[in-house]
Amino acid sequence: MADSISDAEKIRKKRLAKLGSQAPAQPSSNGEGSTDNTAASQFSMAPNAQPVAALEREQAKPQIDISSSSNASKSSDNPFAQLGMRQANGGAPKINITSSAGRPVTPKKRDRPTSSGGRSSSRAGETLEQWEDRVLGNVFRMTLWEEHRHDAHGNHLQFLGGTRLDLEDSGQSVRLNVGMLDQALLEAASNLKQGTTPLDFLLGCWKRVSRQYKALRKAGEEDPKFVIMKEARRLCMSYCIFAITMPDMFGLETPESNPLTLYLLVDDPEDDRFIDHDFLNEAVARFKEDNTVQNALIGAAEDLSRRLSVMNMNNDYKPYIMALRNLVQFPAIVNAFVQSPKFVPSSISAALLESGTLLGPFFAISPLQADVTTNYFSNPTSRDKAYILNSQRALRLTIQTHQTDLLDIANRIIKTSKEARDKMLDWFALCVNVNHKRRALQVDKQLVSSDGFMINVTVCLDQLCEPFMDASFSKIDRIDIDYLRRSPRVNIKDETKLNADQNASDKFYSNPAEGTSNFISEIFFLTLAAHHYGTESANSMLSTLEKELRRMKKHLDEIELDRHKWVNNPARLTMFENAIKKYREQIDKGMSYKLSVEGVLLDDLTQARSMQFMRYVIVWLLRIVAPGQDFPKRPLKLPLREEQPEVFKCLPEYFLEDVVGNFKFIMRNMPQIITSTQSDELVMLCITFLRSSEYIKNPYLKSGLVTIMFNGTWPVYNRSKGILGDLLNSLPFATEHLLHALMKFYIEVENTGAHTQFYDKFNIRYEIFQIIKCIWSNPIYREHLSDEAKVNLDFFVRFVNLLLNDVTFVLDESLTAFVQIHNLQQELKGSAYMEQNVRAEKEEALTQAQGKAKSYMQLTNETVAMLKLFTEALADSFTMPEIVQRLADMLDYNLDAMVGPKSRDLVVENPQEYSFEPKQLLSEIADVYLNLKDKENFVYAVARDGRSYKPFNLDQAARVLAKFALKSQEELAAWRSLGEKFKRAKEADDQAEEDLGEIPDDFLDPLMFTLMEDPVILPTSKTTIDRSTIRSHLLSDPNDPFNRAPLKIEDVVPDTDLYDRIQAFKAERKGSKLANTNIMDETTG
Repeated sequence: MADSISDAEKIRKKRLAKLGSQAPAQPSSNGEGSTDNTAASQFSMAPNAQPVAALEREQAKPQIDISSSSNASKSSDNPFAQLGMRQANGGAPKINITSSAGRPVTPKKRDRPTSSGGRSSSRAGETLEQWEDRVLGNVFRMTLWEEHRHDAHGNHLQFLGGTRLDLEDSGQSVRLNVGMLDQALLEAASNLKQGTTPLDFLLGCWKRVSRQYKALRKAGEEDPKFVIMKEARRLCMSYCIFAITMPDMFGLETPESNPLTLYLLVDDPEDDRFIDHDFLNEAVARFKEDNTVQNALIGAAEDLSRRLSVMNMNNDYKPYIMALRNLVQFPAIVNAFVQSPKFVPSSISAALLESGTLLGPFFAISPLQADVTTNYFSNPTSRDKAYILNSQRALRLTIQTHQTDLLDIANRIIKTSKEARDKMLDWFALCVNVNHKRRALQVDKQLVSSDGFMINVTVCLDQLCEPFMDASFSKIDRIDIDYLRRSPRVNIKDETKLNADQNASDKFYSNPAEGTSNFISEIFFLTLAAHHYGTESANSMLSTLEKELRRMKKHLDEIELDRHKWVNNPARLTMFENAIKKYREQIDKGMSYKLSVEGVLLDDLTQARSMQFMRYVIVWLLRIVAPGQDFPKRPLKLPLREEQPEVFKCLPEYFLEDVVGNFKFIMRNMPQIITSTQSDELVMLCITFLRSSEYIKNPYLKSGLVTIMFNGTWPVYNRSKGILGDLLNSLPFATEHLLHALMKFYIEVENTGAHTQFYDKFNIRYEIFQIIKCIWSNPIYREHLSDEAKVNLDFFVRFVNLLLNDVTFVLDESLTAFVQIHNLQQELKGSAYMEQNVRAEKEEALTQAQGKAKSYMQLTNETVAMLKLFTEALADSFTMPEIVQRLADMLDYNLDAMVGPKSRDLVVENPQEYSFEPKQLLSEIADVYLNLKDKENFVYAVARDGRSYKPFNLDQAARVLAKFALKSQEELAAWRSLGEKFKRAKEADDQAEEDLGEIPDDFLDPLMFTLMEDPVILPTSKTTIDRSTIRSHLLSDPNDPFNRAPLKIEDVVPDTDLYDRIQAFKAERKGSKLANTNIMDETTG
């Protein structure tokens, strides 16, 4: 024992001499020097290898099991004290590297190495010590024999001269064993060839030792070979950690970036540098004992993020995504890096979100990044449609794969722990809360996150919602209605509310709800916000970009017209060409971006997920406005109750706006992906909030509901009535409520409150007409309409009045425009010598008139068609006293314009260019007459039209209708019969007026100057007026016509005294007429 200690003391002295200096021993200038020292210097560690610094941290790493001396004070000056070398009886330090089991492994001495084959199984006659030497040599690719530099497979083996010398000096066997493996690894990793780092070497060793470890594990953990390999694996991992956290231990300078980052980016499992699952698993197991491992992995994740932040989809970004995916598979790593200050910074702007947060660069990767769009769509204005479609398909495949990776990353973080889940939700909330400016009227892209980033966030959240969005809505009640009153992650303070002002909203949300919000509620409300600031913002941007590109192309065409000005000036022409080139590049760049955005947004899978989420939003909203109805398990009942739920009134407007915008986009661009199950709830939503329109404050939001149904009736593929047409004709909820809802909004849209309301109403009503045309063939609708007209007369009179106003206006505007076109065309034809400036003015006036005619004629055709349909179904409503005279006057006036003496002024060149079909228009006007032919008050109203009623016009119309076979013989006979009715009524009315003679002024209506039939007194102005006149006035103006005070028809007071006087006057005049008639008869007799 004394001899062994003596040997050890000798070896220790030599190691102290070699490792205590900062440089290897060199021969002296005079040639003197110890032979031993010279030999040792050739095989010792690298000059800067410092085991002392490396192992100062080992006290916190019990798994490495490198024990220190029991007398720390005596060994504090010894650089090997912390390597586990202990002093024996106060003498020289002694190596004491033990296995994790606590026993030293000291194989017996041998003379030569055994075969270095790669198999771990024992060979015939091979002892355990020989097996250990052979396998460790193969695994760590090291040798103690200088002449044995390659193994059986040709792999280079590193000769450990220093370790061999120590073994020889100590009298130990020259064999590799785990007892001296610590020393061997330090020497091997410190003396690598140029270009190979210690971690390169050690990771290769790790893979090989792990394979041996797994192979031997089957034999049982008590197997001596397994014990040896387990210890070798443990030591290998320890040195891997040293290489990552303390590179100076191997003589290397501390790198600027995390040394682990580049290894995490290796994506080839066959590469020795690849960080495999086993390595990360073992590293994670050491977190509790050694926080440097944890810090290294967090630092690597942050470094990955930092490097990726300067890349785009054109670069090799995939290894970064895979590296993060590999890391988040380990809960301990996730729990560690969500604590990073870069995960959810306390304060960060939207513009820095993509580079300043740990996950930001991963979500920023998108085909919408600047250089990427031009890569997919170079020279877009010159590309054909097939090329563009193929590029967009390729783009979608790429982004779908990337978004799948992002979902996996987010999902694993969320499932790791409550703390990690909360941090992930906080990050999503940060993304939406700092991007409110993305919905501004003018978006400054320098102040907000990019479209690609926000779309990726939205798609990821959509997919996170999928688990709770089943077809039966079984978890719909888990979406907490009080979430927004319980310290929500989503900031809605400044958002416009559905039907509440800011004060009412603040008051409502100032009373917080008790309890905590569940995950389903959190993710639901975050996804809604993400849609608003993400995909819906991108949709809006796309529309704006399309308009801007059209403007730029038009401007470019105008600029090109000036080219001739610079033909004779080469310098100016060059400047002109350069300006044109730059402008074209801007257009190309904008077009590339537009095509890329379309490629991303027009993805069937993405939009299908989006619709699935929006379907849930629809059902959730309908459940709020119909409490107690248990929708969708039970049918929804309309109208909704008058008292609106406060929680609904105070919801952000974008909750409904997102649904409307999403389905408008899909209906317009990709209606084929909408399924019947999604359509039911969509139609119910539209009808519900049009039928109970008072629930929503914004008229343009309600008009979006009309637009959805309008787009849904466009013919597509093999469906003549569009995506929704058949459903609108078959869904009981629709057949019962749709027509009333449309008519109600037709009335309401008369006043939107916007400065463009006059023109907006025509666009909205045009869409309403198209929906009505789609459903009009269904008799159920007409039956419901007729029944309701009998019990809701005032409602229908208001509708009829507005329809009549529209017909009157658009017909007059259209026909006036055609007269202008006719006159201007004739002037331009007949004036060959007209001055140039005069001709230019007239051509400009002609262009304006043509534009006006095109716009109004389309509305005219639809409005007259509606008038025809409704006069057929609601004849009584159109012949009410307050309506019938205006209707008769309008019809007579336009009939006179169509077939009267001035009809030739409507003849224009290419009338089809304006959708102007005079014969068809005349036929439909005739249909309106015929629909009302049996209503006596209509017949008399036509006869009393002193301005435009002319029997000649009726006869001329009959000739035109017959000549062009526009009506059947039965209809022509009815038309002629109606003309005779008008003549007889005219004669009778003239006779009655003659019989009355001069009418006292106080019996005349103050507005119409006709004899009052039902005089009433207005409450504020005290003016007496006929009831039909004031009713007609109030249909379009809710004020007293004489003093502008607010007035309702219910407030007027019947003037019974005047009524009696008028009746007496009429009776007296009739009596006088009868008496005169009798006297004349007697005289004649």
